[in-house]
Amino acid sequence: MALAYTVDSRWRNRAEFVEGREAIIGFLTRKWQRELDYRLVKELWSFRENRIAVRFAYEWHDDSGNWFRSYGNENWEFDEHGLMRRRLASINAAPIREGERRFHWPLGRRPDDHPSLSSLGF
Repeated sequence: MALAYTVDSRWRNRAEFVEGREAIIGFLTRKWQRELDYRLVKELWSFRENRIAVRFAYEWHDDSGNWFRSYGNENWEFDEHGLMRRRLASINAAPIREGERRFHWPLGRRPDDHPSLSSLGF
């Protein structure tokens, strides 16, 4: 997955600033160790030339079994080879009860027929 980013890619994720492919690998490793059973839905918001904007929601739990739904927007910029050179993410996380979860597919790829964020009212 990391090969999708330029060697000098720059990210802002919430209040964390990450620069370089190796730092991104470290960031993602820490994130996925903390955010367990991660399920994500993204929706294209806009695109033009080498930039894309998406909105997203994902559900996850921590190692104590507390569930969260994180919402946000991402802006991506790509280089001339199609590699992501910049990612700016604004994310808010809200605690939810397990019974409030909306993303229930088995771990792995989201099913093609899963409702979109708009269909779910997010």
